Formats: sequence, structure tokens, C-alpha cells
Amino acid sequence: MARYVPLTPESLAATSLPGLPSAPDRTFPAYEGYSIANLPSSICAWLGVPLLEGAAPPLAEPYHQPLNSRFRRVVVLVVDGLGWYFTQQRGGLALAGVDPIYALPLTSIVPSTTATALTTLWTGTYPARHGILGYEMWLKEYGLIANMILHNPASYNGDFGSLRLAGFDPETFLSVPVLAPHLASYGVRTLGLMHVAIARSGLSQMLMRGCDILPFRNSSDLWVTLEHILDETTNRTSYIYAYWGDLDELSHRFGPEDARVDLEFNVLRLLLQRLLQPRLSRRWEDTLFLVVADHGFVSTPRYARYELRQHPQLKQDLLMPPSGENRLPYLFPRPGRAEDVRAYVESAWPGEFEVISTQQAIQSGLFGPGQPNPILYERLGEWVLLPREQAYLWWANKENSLFGRHGGLHPREMLVPLCAWVL
Repeated sequence: MARYVPLTPESLAATSLPGLPSAPDRTFPAYEGYSIANLPSSICAWLGVPLLEGAAPPLAEPYHQPLNSRFRRVVVLVVDGLGWYFTQQRGGLALAGVDPIYALPLTSIVPSTTATALTTLWTGTYPARHGILGYEMWLKEYGLIANMILHNPASYNGDFGSLRLAGFDPETFLSVPVLAPHLASYGVRTLGLMHVAIARSGLSQMLMRGCDILPFRNSSDLWVTLEHILDETTNRTSYIYAYWGDLDELSHRFGPEDARVDLEFNVLRLLLQRLLQPRLSRRWEDTLFLVVADHGFVSTPRYARYELRQHPQLKQDLLMPPSGENRLPYLFPRPGRAEDVRAYVESAWPGEFEVISTQQAIQSGLFGPGQPNPILYERLGEWVLLPREQAYLWWANKENSLFGRHGGLHPREMLVPLCAWVL
């Protein structure tokens, strides 16, 4: 279990886990009330619905005390890639007339990445239980490393959803229940606003079963649709989920400090003001509007020394390519070569990666407390690499094109905002 003293960004950034080395540039998830894993149970509580089976506990008291009420509607806007420190350094999300009731930090989960985080937000369970452990993941039952967003073999370009050819069914893959059918059983409808390009994707099918999907084509479409939903006068209890991925895409391609990312953030602020200001003034006070993120970002300049093709000895000692995240790689050594792999990592990148065993990572609670899903042991391989500062490992057989990444444990990746308004 994480040890921390709530509730400042500094205290959350200083979380620790038993048996894992701490460092100033390393933040562990605060799973017992201060992480995004705790948000789904709070959403259920705000809607007057029992918690999901096996879900993490609700958010800690500082998040509930100002919102000690039930609501007819809960709206959650997930802004992919919106880190806490990034947000605060740019003035936060408060604008004239739309100050939030609170803007507090949460930790992400591990790995701090979209496929894992969204699975947590739709199941209320820790990664250790739902078993989605990164952008790429070894699936022993299908004999391949899969892209867990596109649902195709990780080495493929295009051909999205082709895991179905191996018998993969996104609607039955998870071993834990998802949120929308649970809410429906208590009379709560769930709406999902997703970009048209991903509204029917494999990941959406896996997580959003029982959800009424409303595809949107661009930001104008999304925000006007939200306005219409918020202006409905129906008495039906609802959960509305909206996902905005533009900030994430720009941060990957150009780096999180690029002017394009700053402009996109300012667009977010203005659109929030347009949406919230007129609806705050009518004081219906039956709708809780939340903004949260799945993860933040670190800048990662292109360095050839982080590319696996520059390290043929390491490639030779691995049974298969790494999986997981560039910022949290999982290594599968050949039989008898585990210690050679560890030694190579420590000599090739001295002080840049902490090499820990899969058993150590799981037992420490890195992926969540409690009894883990046994499948974690086969999906994580032998070693988990914890990066320092800007370190990463690039193994894809294509150009290393990213200037911003996430998935690791840096405070800029791990701390995200939770902002709340009552409309």
C-alpha cells in the first residue's frame, strides 16, 4: 500500500511503495483514495448507485467533502495527456466566472498510459486486477504482442482490430465488469462522446458496452453536443463521459512544451468557459461536471542510444521484443540470460533505469494492492524497467518519431488534475 500524507501535489509526488526504490523524479500511485482508480466508485456514490464489484474504494474525503450530495447527472471530461504540473504552470482551468469548486491533484495508475487508465476508469479496478498493462502487451493465449488500443499485432501497420482473426473478442476479453451495464441495472443511462474515428474501435467496444455512443467529428461538434445534453430537462439519472484526445496527439508528436500544445490548452480553457459560465448562473445544482486526465507527459528528445537496434547484444539476449511502454518496458530474457539482461541495462544506461523483477513490482503494489490477477506474471516477463528523468526504450521497427511520452513514474506523467463544478 502506498504511504503518503494528503493532500498537496508535493505530498502525492512523494508517495512510496514497500520494496521499491524512491527517487525525487519518481511518483508511485496513491491507490487508496488519491488516484484515478478511485474515481469510478465516487461516480457511483454521487449517482446513488452501489459500487462495482471488486472496485477500488472511492476518492478520499478532500474530494467528497465539498460535494457531499447526490446528483442527477455526472459528466466526466477526460482530457488525454493533461498533466497537473503542465496545467498549473499555465494558470489552471479557472477562468472568469467559472472557478471550479476545487482543482486537486490525483495520481494516475501504473503504467500511466491511456489503454490502462481508461480500462481503470471504466471498470473501477486496479491494473493488477483488470490486467491491461500498457499500450503493447504480450498475450500468451494468442501467441503475440498486441497493441491494446488498436487491437492488432503490435508489429502491424494499419489493419486495426485484426486480433479478431486470432479469436480475440473485445467484448469478452476483460475478466471484470464494466461501468455502463452496472449503472443501467440501477436505472442510470450512460452516454459516451467519442471522436468518430474511435467511437466503434476495439477499445471502445471492450470498455463501453451498454453505453449509448455519440460520435463527434471535431471540437465544435463535441462541445455543442455537450451543451445540448446539459440543457436537457429530463429527470432521468445519467452518466455522461466525453473523451478529448487532441492534446495527447500534439504532445506526442511535438513534445509537451510545444506552442501547439499551449494553444490547444488555451482552446480547452475557452471552451470550458463557454460551456460552464451560462450554466453555472442558472443554479440547478443537479449536475456534477468533472475534468480529469489519464496521465501527463515528459519531454523525450530523440536519442539513438535509447533505440534497441543500437544494442544488438541486448536484442540477442531477449526472447522477444519488449512490451509495455517506452517509459515502462517489460523484458522477456531468453532462458538462462536474465542476469545478463540486467547487467547489460545497468552498464549501457548507468543510473537511467532501475531494473526490478516482475515479482517485486507486483508484490509491492505497483499495479495495485490486493490479490493480483495471476495473468500478470506472464504478461510482464522477467524484468520491469523504471526510467529516470527522460529515459525511454524504443524497440519498434520504424522511425523513433515521438518528442513526448508517458507511461512511467515521473511526477509530470503521474500527477493529473481533477476539477469539479456543480451546475
